[in-house]
Amino acid sequence: MNGGSIPLSRFYIILNTHMKDMFSSLIENAAVLVIYLDKNKNIVLYNKKTTDVIGLKYAQAKGKNWLEVLFRGAGKTIKKEMFKAVLDEALTYKRAKDFECHLLNKGGNLRHISWNITPILSKTNHVQGSLLIGHDITEIHERENSIKNIDGSLKNIISSIDEYALYVTNLDGLITYFGMGCATMLGYSKPEIIFKHVSILHNPNKAAAELSLILEHVRLFNKFESELELINKAGSAIPVWLTVNQFLDTNGKLTGYIFIAKDITETKKLEYQVFQSEKLAALGQLSAGMAHEINNPLFVISGKLQMLKQEKLALEFKKELDLIDSQVNRISKLVNHILKFARKTTLTLEAVNINEIIEAVLPLVRYNKSLPAKVEIKKHFQKNMPKISGDPDQLQEVFLNMIINAYQSMPDGGIIKITTSNLSNRYAQVQITDTGEGIPEANLKNVFMPFFSTKGYGTGLGLSICHNIVKGHNGSIELESRVNQGTTFTVKLPFM
Repeated sequence: MNGGSIPLSRFYIILNTHMKDMFSSLIENAAVLVIYLDKNKNIVLYNKKTTDVIGLKYAQAKGKNWLEVLFRGAGKTIKKEMFKAVLDEALTYKRAKDFECHLLNKGGNLRHISWNITPILSKTNHVQGSLLIGHDITEIHERENSIKNIDGSLKNIISSIDEYALYVTNLDGLITYFGMGCATMLGYSKPEIIFKHVSILHNPNKAAAELSLILEHVRLFNKFESELELINKAGSAIPVWLTVNQFLDTNGKLTGYIFIAKDITETKKLEYQVFQSEKLAALGQLSAGMAHEINNPLFVISGKLQMLKQEKLALEFKKELDLIDSQVNRISKLVNHILKFARKTTLTLEAVNINEIIEAVLPLVRYNKSLPAKVEIKKHFQKNMPKISGDPDQLQEVFLNMIINAYQSMPDGGIIKITTSNLSNRYAQVQITDTGEGIPEANLKNVFMPFFSTKGYGTGLGLSICHNIVKGHNGSIELESRVNQGTTFTVKLPFM
């Protein structure tokens, strides 16, 4: 050998020593827990990270049973027994296994550890020991839980928005997702509607044409927006503002359609009330002008008629004059009704109890001989109702008119239920429900219009006058009706 050179054997010794030191340093400073067990499952070595998490120094843990060290003070937990079973399985079948559990750290807090268990085999394939490498995933797990909580909160928030419904269909029109607000708005549960065709939510008479138009518009312009009606489980039509978008996969391929429906029932009611108020105002002005024009010649006719009746005339002629007089009186009453409808009467407001107003009306109804006798009135009055600011006479006219209408809808008798309630400490609510003939849906929008009547008699001004009186009290009046099932009028008047 040349002078100053290192013998090859000495070189290998130096190299092996260096590799061992480097390997030991890597294990000791690794960011994961490293534990080596002998074939009896006692601890042979573990690193600094294990000490930091468990709280025991290596000298305190060396030679001790691994389970007693890892789960000290935690008792015989289910996870402890499961961990033992997983390690036994890894050693029996000589293959690596994974496991997750919680360990108590030196501060008494739980750490979430993900373990990899690897059997260490000899050259003859016998188990010499086992290597446990643990990743502390506590923070990751907490972040995942936090995300899950946020996701859950968002789902709860979204699902609580009742006026919206979100559902998704595939390209065949089958509903694949039925989420946000759908059950509340449309009445179906998920099992009832998943994989049903979306046409179930549309009017069967026009579903095919309507959906064809919607989807063609989405394919051409990527989006569809319009006002239309959906049909709920009960078969009732719900006015909605429907938005439909493409549903694309991660590659941008069209896989279905996203439907978002906003319930605009209340908006439509408000629009109708505004429209009706404007229409009534215009009709009121027209009616007032016509009534005054009619009154002038009517006054002349009536005066001349009375003069003629005082003359000495034949009996037959007097009978004809009486007939004319009765018709003139009829016209006069009609004109007075029109003026009453058109006139903005000054309210005489005072603090009144709505229950007392209705109680004062009932005797007036019962003594009306022209109304059906076989009608039972059931009262459900809420006690201790706050007072409202109202004109007693006009409010009595409203409820008298509505109760008489209920009577007249039941010529063969029935039941009228009158209910009063405190609505959110804001309104006195009165509901008058009958079991009468009901009103056809096509007529509902005209009920409060002047001169509209489904009866063969009357002026058709009663409910129009009621509407004006309630509106003058800053209240609202609505009705629901089904043919052969009855009608419910709902009046809301604000508390003082």
